[in-house]
Amino acid sequence: MDSPFTLGQRALVVLTFAFAILLEILPLPSYAKLLRPDWVALVLVYWCMAIPDRVGVGGAWMLGLFLDTLYGSLLGEQALAKAMLAFLTLHFTLRLRMFPRWQQAIAVGVLIAISDLLILMVKSLVHGTPPIWSNTAPMVVNVILWPFLFAILREVRRRAKIS
Repeated sequence: MDSPFTLGQRALVVLTFAFAILLEILPLPSYAKLLRPDWVALVLVYWCMAIPDRVGVGGAWMLGLFLDTLYGSLLGEQALAKAMLAFLTLHFTLRLRMFPRWQQAIAVGVLIAISDLLILMVKSLVHGTPPIWSNTAPMVVNVILWPFLFAILREVRRRAKIS
């Protein structure tokens, strides 16, 4: 039987998402904007892998709706992408956990790239413009950051005794 998910533990998970959102909206110089990783997606993938029975598609959808309102994008664009990312992560969780960290980073990068591709497709359908493939640099940054973010969030989870 799983241990109960206390209010403090739930607040900590929400706090990690809030910190990821802050990192997403943090102003950066123009040259660094092209390298901005998808912090929210990385944190979402981690929590879906770590506690799949508590963080799932519904929470990802709500998080995506919040991001849609924050970015002023088409309502449901981010929500659809984050829900799909959570679904794919939950589907492949047991396989992802078995990978060494460097292979896991590549797999997470592919999952986030699929999510980004969905957003790109929605934008191209709505605006009628061909997709722009200049967003490949953040995908590489996501892969590079994953092992470090994984280690940090795992330590946070262990200290808070979230299981």
